[in-house]
Amino acid sequence: MEWSKASLARTIDHTVLKAIATEQQIKELCAEAKTYNFASVCVNPCWVPLCAKELASTKVMVCTVIGFPLGANATEIKAAEAKLAVEQGAHEVDMVINIGAAKSGDWKTVEYDIREVIRAAGKATVKVIIETCYLTDDEKVKACEAAKRAGAHFVKTSTGFGTGGATVEDVRLMKKTVGDALKVKASGGIRTYHDAIKMLEAGADRIGASSSVSIISELPE
Repeated sequence: MEWSKASLARTIDHTVLKAIATEQQIKELCAEAKTYNFASVCVNPCWVPLCAKELASTKVMVCTVIGFPLGANATEIKAAEAKLAVEQGAHEVDMVINIGAAKSGDWKTVEYDIREVIRAAGKATVKVIIETCYLTDDEKVKACEAAKRAGAHFVKTSTGFGTGGATVEDVRLMKKTVGDALKVKASGGIRTYHDAIKMLEAGADRIGASSSVSIISELPE
């Protein structure tokens, strides 16, 4: 596929999730997203109302994270967090699975956790972060299958706060597992145009990146 700045930008969730992000940085994130027409801005939940206000007259969506970055919150807390985020203006929520349950082989708990967030999020798009760096290939497949059974819209590789980020191999495996039923988001360590294209060619539908502007700046109009 031939990529233009415009077409590549629509695959990117323009992201700032650092704890030290300031209000001014979030406003700048929104301004960049409007300039380049990124798919969304992805921010911590406390910034959802500000982003909803900043992006009200645009096509840029507001995305936030749930149970982030460890996935270890009680299911009820994740569900409440998702519900509030959507009420405050989030169009998409990226939730972290219960990684400990996954490592324990307790896929019933993993699926229940996802399902409850989806229920609480209503019409919002839910992306399920499986945090591939901590999982075996078999566990990655099972996590994707749990997300599929629960009714998720996307599976996502990483938080960017674990021991590793997206890899081409993981994106391929996730896409093979979910097929056309779910979409795939690659995130974590994607800093260049070539990084992004490799992920998209491997089967990713969306890219999570904080280097979004420099990524698309490598392309002509």
